[in-house]
Amino acid sequence: MDKQNTTSEDTDLTWLKHWSHYLAQAPFNVRERNSAEIAILLQALIEASLQGDSGLAISSTDLPDLETYWVHEAQAESQIAPLVYDGELLALYRYWSLEQRLASQIVRLSTQTIQPVLTTHHQDLLTDPQQRAALEMVAGHALNMITGGPGTGKTYTLARIIAVLSQAIPDIRIAMAAPTGKAAQRMQEALQASFNDPKLLDSGLVTEALRQQSTQTLHRLLGLGYQQIPRFHAQQPLPYDVIVVDEASMLDLNLATLLLEAIPANCRLILLGDAQQLASVDVGSVLADLQQVTPLQSQRVHLISSRRFNSEARIGQFARLIQTLDTQQSSQQILQQFEQQIAIPTHLQSIELKASMQDVVQLEYLPDVAMPNVASYYERLMLGFHAFLSALKAYQHAAYDESYIPSIIHAFNQYRILVAIRFGDFGLEQINRYAQQWLTEQLSIMAVGGWYIGRPVMMTYNDYQLGISNGDIGLCFRHRHDAEQFEVYFPSLDKWIAAHRLPKNIQTAFALTIHKSQGSEFQHTAVVFDSSAQKILSQELIYTAITRAKTVVSLLVDREALAQALKVKTTRKSGLISKINKKFKLLS
Repeated sequence: MDKQNTTSEDTDLTWLKHWSHYLAQAPFNVRERNSAEIAILLQALIEASLQGDSGLAISSTDLPDLETYWVHEAQAESQIAPLVYDGELLALYRYWSLEQRLASQIVRLSTQTIQPVLTTHHQDLLTDPQQRAALEMVAGHALNMITGGPGTGKTYTLARIIAVLSQAIPDIRIAMAAPTGKAAQRMQEALQASFNDPKLLDSGLVTEALRQQSTQTLHRLLGLGYQQIPRFHAQQPLPYDVIVVDEASMLDLNLATLLLEAIPANCRLILLGDAQQLASVDVGSVLADLQQVTPLQSQRVHLISSRRFNSEARIGQFARLIQTLDTQQSSQQILQQFEQQIAIPTHLQSIELKASMQDVVQLEYLPDVAMPNVASYYERLMLGFHAFLSALKAYQHAAYDESYIPSIIHAFNQYRILVAIRFGDFGLEQINRYAQQWLTEQLSIMAVGGWYIGRPVMMTYNDYQLGISNGDIGLCFRHRHDAEQFEVYFPSLDKWIAAHRLPKNIQTAFALTIHKSQGSEFQHTAVVFDSSAQKILSQELIYTAITRAKTVVSLLVDREALAQALKVKTTRKSGLISKINKKFKLLS
């Protein structure tokens, strides 16, 4: 279970109250003073970290006498205590220390002199001014951020930058990585497509090594094993000249720190991402923070011209509406604006996906009263899986001929259901349960030990023995050599694994949480949430969900919950920006 959904849905924080009360007593509270105040503060601090904040905003006048519990930032370097106060934020020592370490690495990389690369003869590779600026930036800097919304050409631009660097730097060593297995897979697909662009091929810059360039998760890049101790670090840095991180908005404070500490001297780091998306599941909003640091503005280029969504594309209009809404309006006004500009409420319909078609945004509101027939809504969500069902039936009728498998994978990857929460009628568990029942009935088969042909599964942790990572998705088929068994194919890894070798708690994946969908793209996504999700909805959540779709978004949502999602912008509390600024000031 991913942390964000665990904490968001677990409204009973009794465990946290008991834990905070326990820590406020002896032997931790040596003098047994202010125990009630200490317990309340500890609880608030941990709740803040569970929401992704690295600290709790509090004034010095409101800070109770915690005695041995905290130290001021000036003392923290020489005196370790559970909490650190910097004058604005009270933080757990772990997060204060991580921010200090990360700030030092940001300043180190941003001020590092690197051998410049001449781009004079490659100006015709890019015509967009921002994309050209990104090439010039990477040519002369060690730390680089390329940001932009969906379809703005981040990977397209990156492919040309890498091609230019490869020609300029003999025997260049390049690492491409992303925070999750799915994001790494998507990165590789997009990168290879960009390397095969005719204009780039005609330039003669694309080598066989670039064609073979692989991607990996950041955990694998850093050599993070079961103990979460990196193989590569400051004393043993990564052996690369260029390191690229895609979906950098997913970088949490800990992973970002471990990564930057492992970046060697004379190495270029390129961070690609869209800070409008959800921040990391764990503490921190690193990419969003870095974009706000004034001394780093020359090392960030924001791409604005979207090739996926033109000015008339409904999904693009939806994304822009989220970013530009006047959130001071009432819920009624916001919904009225949405319905006038984006989608009129109706019933979800089956939509045939075509190679060339206009964007579609469908909207159906769930009833305000108790639903007498929830299954009817589930049936409408299954409409998007009809092409997948047809491909599986063809596989059945062909006596499980392996040649049908690519078409099944393609059909499955066209559509996905995205949910906000795990439990309830419109949560992850119930929708996946219904989808399993629907598919097995349509195919006239039974699950055997939980397995059946067409079952989509997703890993929720890194399994180093099997060689599969958190976020990797596979599809179950008849075993290629034993008709009595099942086998799961993971397209991102081009790997087959016997079903019985996979963990029993592997997650069925007709539906994904919006958090887990980051780094993915589908032709059609259905975004589903009812009123029970209202407390966790935000602009970032809905933006991330709709921008997973290339062509069709189907919204099956509670009316008031949608208004909440459009109104609320999440801003995580962080001390990283101030720490970076302080370190830059010391250099001046």
